[in-house]
Amino acid sequence: MPFKQDVYNRSVYREPAPIDHAADPFQAMMERFDVAAEILELNPGFYEYLCRPAHVHTVSIPVVMDTGHIRVFEGYRVIHNNVLGPSKGGIRYAPDVSVSEVKALAAWMTWKCAVVDVPFGGAKGGVICNPRDMSPGELERLTRRYTANLLDVFGPDRDIPAPDMNTNDQIMAWILDTYSMHARRTENAVVTGKPVGLGGSRGRTEATGRGVMTVTLAALDRVGLDAADCTVAVQGFGNVGSIAAKLLAEQGCSIVAVSDVTGGYYNADGLDIPAMIEYVKTHDGTLDGYEAAEPLTNEELLTLDVDVLVPAAKEDQVTEEIARDVQAKIIAEGANGPTTPAADTVLNEKGVIVIPDILANAGGVTVSYFEWVQDRQGYFWTLDRVNERLDRIMTRAFDGVFETAETHDVSLRIGAYVMSIRKVAEALRIRGIYA
Repeated sequence: MPFKQDVYNRSVYREPAPIDHAADPFQAMMERFDVAAEILELNPGFYEYLCRPAHVHTVSIPVVMDTGHIRVFEGYRVIHNNVLGPSKGGIRYAPDVSVSEVKALAAWMTWKCAVVDVPFGGAKGGVICNPRDMSPGELERLTRRYTANLLDVFGPDRDIPAPDMNTNDQIMAWILDTYSMHARRTENAVVTGKPVGLGGSRGRTEATGRGVMTVTLAALDRVGLDAADCTVAVQGFGNVGSIAAKLLAEQGCSIVAVSDVTGGYYNADGLDIPAMIEYVKTHDGTLDGYEAAEPLTNEELLTLDVDVLVPAAKEDQVTEEIARDVQAKIIAEGANGPTTPAADTVLNEKGVIVIPDILANAGGVTVSYFEWVQDRQGYFWTLDRVNERLDRIMTRAFDGVFETAETHDVSLRIGAYVMSIRKVAEALRIRGIYA
């Protein structure tokens, strides 16, 4: 490999230091990056380039609230890398958004796009707010001002946002409209995850959950388990978790537990996932009060005696302590960064197969790429065509990660990092460093 160095010297890269992963998710990402870099014998200069975000944007967002007073929110957009193409990544609205979190998520997007061979770089955005306490009008004004502040960053050939935690197709429609009004032309390809009527792709809403289902089935096949004989627990019942649960149930799996912000719900005989999805629609977006299941805690759900665990909530849910009690044979990470590095060590020692986030939840960015392509062509695909291509790409990516992991005798997570960093580093080598 032309971008290797003869001798890998870890001290060249960064000084080892105690890491509080919960406080600094970017450092948690870097710990995995370091292991892959060592395997690749990555050139020190490339290491420095690839571990740093290319741009970090911080914006103040003044919003006139419904009461008439002005409140100023803080927002971020981090461009981690654009070596393979325009940067791509979602925007999340949450009260606990931080620069470190957004930097980590942007980096994960870089590796995620490379794993599934999508010609995008990685980016992520976030706004510190509690959307549950805001009216639709306040959210619209927040979104439009955030977009206006980043007009020189966004663009169909520069940086392309998408939905993430607490954002949806309506938020994306407001971004599209705001950008288009300033550009004096409609730019459908500036954002993905938007309504189909504005150039959105069929299958985009279900894409991340479908990708989780596809790689889970691929893993079950590798270990010789039949989906019809498998039990599954899903942490998180938002878009990713609920769709993954629904699709896995359709494949014959028994979904025995799910959870959301109101707690966990368990039924040893299997939950009625379509009924639970309908329940959420009529109960303020939560499972609060759902009676056809027994309550259980988050820790109990994560440590249930099931074949497959799908953490699809937030970062750092499977800790070292939780990992010791995990009984699942396979973990498919629907969320970004749900497993800490210390937990990875425990799970590896126990022989648990962890399908890493940068592979397992890459279905969303894959269909976002499809949407961007369709917008650029002005020609839109059928749902069957979208799903067929998504399944093929996710299966191919899983096979590549599995084979890379076997080659280097490492976990699937490190295999995914090795595979993605190799692609980005090779592209960087070919392009060269402009000076």
